[in-house]
Amino acid sequence: MSDLAKIPCSIVTGFLGAGKTTLLRHVLETAGNRRVAILINEFGDVGIDRDILEGCGIEGCSEDSIVELSNGCICCTVADDFVPALEGLLAMEKPPEHIVIETSGLALPKPLVQAFNWPAIASRVTVDGVIAVVDGPAVAAGRFADDTEALAAQRSEDSSIDHENPLEEVYEDQLLCADLIVLNKTDLMDEAARKTVADEIGRTVPREVKIVETEGARIDGSVLLGLGAAAEADLASRPSHHDAEGEHDHDDFETFVLDLPQVSTADEMIARIEAATGDHDILRVKGFLDIEGKPMRLLVQGVGSRIQQQFDRPWRPDETRQGRLVVIGQKGLDQAAITRSIAGE
Repeated sequence: MSDLAKIPCSIVTGFLGAGKTTLLRHVLETAGNRRVAILINEFGDVGIDRDILEGCGIEGCSEDSIVELSNGCICCTVADDFVPALEGLLAMEKPPEHIVIETSGLALPKPLVQAFNWPAIASRVTVDGVIAVVDGPAVAAGRFADDTEALAAQRSEDSSIDHENPLEEVYEDQLLCADLIVLNKTDLMDEAARKTVADEIGRTVPREVKIVETEGARIDGSVLLGLGAAAEADLASRPSHHDAEGEHDHDDFETFVLDLPQVSTADEMIARIEAATGDHDILRVKGFLDIEGKPMRLLVQGVGSRIQQQFDRPWRPDETRQGRLVVIGQKGLDQAAITRSIAGE
């Protein structure tokens, strides 16, 4: 089957809190009449991103067109989860015209691209493109890199020194596999910081890859859909830190879910979340809060000390008003202390 007869799939990758889900909402809003299905891979036991998309009010953003995988990292569970989920979408009475896959922030994209060569799906789908979403301010602050000058000096003195950071490896692997890089949150950066990050990306990626700057992950669907990369046939140009490994794990990270009662004010809870993030080096917080006297749920998304909030939709009559946050950090999170801090105990 020719590539023109295959259903195109876009893989949206990016580190924790880069803006992948927000980007998907903008893509759906500008997809026109195209039937787009979304496959979401959450890191953790409870999925939040599906709720965010289903509450967006966009026509076509229906329950049937959004599939969630929450049993583990999508790049580690290809056979058990990803391929069956993709086959389920292809078996729909009206199959999607385009499939967008949102990986977890910890996923390596290359194993997922390789999966498109599996016999069960190889003749039916193609990777239209890999899109890497970058949190510009976080990278500018050195979130994923060590002191490069000090590192270079140490390596010049001793060639056996290896200071690679697991977070940096994940970040770089996502860039190295990309066909398009979205440098997000540029409204929070000055011109010098934007140029510095763009130059760093250019040094990391050995081939020509377009960088698009965005504010609030706002980008038209026509920019992301239709890249025609056929990435599964171009694996050699997408190097990875993990090419020599049979598989990888995420033992450096952990996550837990925090259920919260109704709170009197949003400001009170946001202040607690900010304090807990600073005290316990939390990487990512996302979820919903139930605010007293408010008919709408409060969507909360935090990266480091930056906490964003907005009322995204009314509580439905058939759902329990319950605050719920997913907390993600590096191994060794003090869950009890974080729970006490956020709950105000």
